Amino acid sequence: MIPGPGELALIFAIALVIFGPKKLPELGKSLGQGIGNFKKSLKDVQDEVKSSINPPANEEDSSQSNSQSPKSEGKK
Repeated sequence: MIPGPGELALIFAIALVIFGPKKLPELGKSLGQGIGNFKKSLKDVQDEVKSSINPPANEEDSSQSNSQSPKSEGKK
């Protein structure tokens, strides 16, 4: 449920009273940096999982050629 404009104003007023006008921008900046770091870490983890599930084509080609070459040598 998304808060309406009246609820947002009330939350902002309470935060202003609790933290004061000088500390509020610092808290906003810290919160923004924290969210940015979280998103970056989440993207890194997703990329790592995707790369472990689907290895790059170069690794598949080299592993297939390595696994096929001993078989062909054994048949000679």
